[in-house]
Amino acid sequence: MPKAAAPPTLLRSEDELAALPVSERIRWRLVSANRRYHANDNIADFVHEGELAELKAEVQAKLQEVLRALVIDTDSDHNTQETAKRVAKMYVEEVFRGRYHPMPSVTEFPNAERLNELMIVGPITVRSACSHHLCPIFGKVWIGLLPNEHSNLIGLSKYARITDWVMSRPQIQEEAVTMLANELQERVRPDGLAIVMEADHFCMHWRGVKDTETAMVNSVMRGAFLKDANLRREFLSLLPRKQG
Repeated sequence: MPKAAAPPTLLRSEDELAALPVSERIRWRLVSANRRYHANDNIADFVHEGELAELKAEVQAKLQEVLRALVIDTDSDHNTQETAKRVAKMYVEEVFRGRYHPMPSVTEFPNAERLNELMIVGPITVRSACSHHLCPIFGKVWIGLLPNEHSNLIGLSKYARITDWVMSRPQIQEEAVTMLANELQERVRPDGLAIVMEADHFCMHWRGVKDTETAMVNSVMRGAFLKDANLRREFLSLLPRKQG
């Protein structure tokens, strides 16, 4: 993982740190710990109790300046008077929630029956955002697992919770699927893991070429799915994807 830049200055006391805007305090902790904070990174360990409310207020103030720079009269326009507040809440609590909140609690069970057959979970609805333009990404994810006797089994709903946690960040689809695969590989430890994601990108639909028909499909195959062409073929044949 790339190293973060060194702290620009050394603060000598907690009082000096407390005087900074909350975004600077969080950034200070990240840089001091030599931790990356890209758009799709989870930084929950560096956000202290009560600071998300402060962060929302800071983001709201900055967004108000953005609206002012766009020459939108938020004083007399009743439709935009609360827009900065609403968007700040949307970013911090909803569409970018996966950056600021820890991994949801996931109960794991031993594979007592030594299940070793193909399991498929999906389609799981995905809502994310493109880190290039902050435009929505809507799609579906399918997860294939080939457990072994040492695998941990998790509840069906937990696959959706983990997927939502990973996807609720600004990112590109290729990296998002890899991050999801890493989380599931670490928790379940299967012999094989396969993930397919199909999504519509509004950075194409809404702007640029404005092509509303194009979707992006990508996959990650690990372990048995990578080595066994028949298993991979079986998994892909069972996915009820959209047909062109």
